[in-house]
Amino acid sequence: MKLKFILFFFFFSILINAQSWKLVWSDEFDAAAVNPFYWTYDIGGNGWGNNELEYYTNRADNSKIENGNLLIIAKKESYGGNAYTSARLKTQNLQNFTYGKIESRMKLPMGKGIWPAFWMLGKSITSIGWPKCGEIDIMEHINTEIKVYGTMHWDNNGHASYGGSTVCLPSDYHVYSLEWSSTYLRWFVDGNKFWEGNITNGINSTDEFQQPFFIILNLAVGGNWPGNPDATTTFPDTMAVDYVRVYQLSTGINEKNIDQRPANFFLEQNYPNPFNPETVINYQLPEPGFVSLKVFDVMGKEVATLVDEYKQAGHYKSSFAINNLPPDKNYRQLSSGVYFYQLRSGNHIVTKKM
Repeated sequence: MKLKFILFFFFFSILINAQSWKLVWSDEFDAAAVNPFYWTYDIGGNGWGNNELEYYTNRADNSKIENGNLLIIAKKESYGGNAYTSARLKTQNLQNFTYGKIESRMKLPMGKGIWPAFWMLGKSITSIGWPKCGEIDIMEHINTEIKVYGTMHWDNNGHASYGGSTVCLPSDYHVYSLEWSSTYLRWFVDGNKFWEGNITNGINSTDEFQQPFFIILNLAVGGNWPGNPDATTTFPDTMAVDYVRVYQLSTGINEKNIDQRPANFFLEQNYPNPFNPETVINYQLPEPGFVSLKVFDVMGKEVATLVDEYKQAGHYKSSFAINNLPPDKNYRQLSSGVYFYQLRSGNHIVTKKM
């Protein structure tokens, strides 16, 4: 009996340890300029709902890459009717994520009226607004406090929020992380958990957190929470971001992933094969879920994103025409050769050749 228990424990440990975080997207900020296929900008100086004082620009004066870091720079200058400038970068309409571990290593400014943030908004914000779209603040810091905050915002017959803070020295580099599944949101600094929120089965109307979100990095000046800068605040002030990485849970082959949505799908063989110049890719979802359908070349380089959104159960067709590529997508003209299309939902991945 003792031997059976030891063997059971051994194999159970193997299954548990088979779970690991697999990197699915990142920006290491090692290019010469900000990647336009990863990031776009919010522009303007309307207070952004918080009575902030800065005017956000896409100028190199306010955001640039230097020595492997993205630098977001707040400056005291008259611009667009505002007394300060800064930058707010986002992956909206470019990179959206549902569940996983989202993290960034960064060094933050610490001045009165300074408000750096690493956060996420629901993709649905353009259709249903805030707070119904949901908001996840992975890291916020204000003023000269020796701590950072993590908070979730949603709609529960009005604005609801839940969050906490932890002690750290933000002027040093730290790794700020969020682990997000269908049942929880967990906040970490340097791998140490300091807060957790329960979103199981939409408890307390938290259905917002079962949908795709995009990432935001910004450095605000002033606002309702931090207050305004004063004579002690030094400008320019800089938020340095070493990297942003997104992981999804990879499990052992026999282990069921409880965060997966939908539980399975069916990717049909496409015709004609090879395609010239157009093909239709068919797939079926037995239940609703977030779906990604992409095309890769033989070197594994992504050449097209056909689907990247939450879909209801049903049968779908996606057309891929190399002579009629939408200008707003990250496509490039394709030469003759072998390509692969991949359907992904949760940790289920199916790849076929075209």
